[in-house]
Amino acid sequence: MSHVQEGSFLTLHYRMSGPGGQVIIDTFDGQPATLSLGSGQLSPAIEQRLIGLEEGSRHVIDLDEGEAFGERQPEMVQWVARRLLNELGDPHEQYAPGDVVQFPTPDGLGSYAGSAVEVREDGAVLFDFNHPLAGQPVQFEVQLIGVL
Repeated sequence: MSHVQEGSFLTLHYRMSGPGGQVIIDTFDGQPATLSLGSGQLSPAIEQRLIGLEEGSRHVIDLDEGEAFGERQPEMVQWVARRLLNELGDPHEQYAPGDVVQFPTPDGLGSYAGSAVEVREDGAVLFDFNHPLAGQPVQFEVQLIGVL
């Protein structure tokens, strides 16, 4: 039987849930995920827990507050001017608290998400760029289908 090692290529199903059991990601009903360990697709804390697990096995991994996605960073909560939002997106977009908006990274190759917290009268929006599970305990259930 193969065991997970640094750099292993994995085929797996996983379910990640936050406090109160709300499910964030669940692949069990669809196609399994494929990823290689160490490529940054999973947080380092989760990757460390996968090392040594056996192909074909199923596990539930509990991660303490802040362990999976770090602690909440107050400086990651920032106002974004309406002018900049118009440049980055649809000028007619109406933003409301709770909206999750994708922003391009400075190099234009990727994106990152911000969650709208507050909208000012001048149209500026306060976004929280922390991961939604930052500072929260996370449960990670995994079924290892294949390990290469």
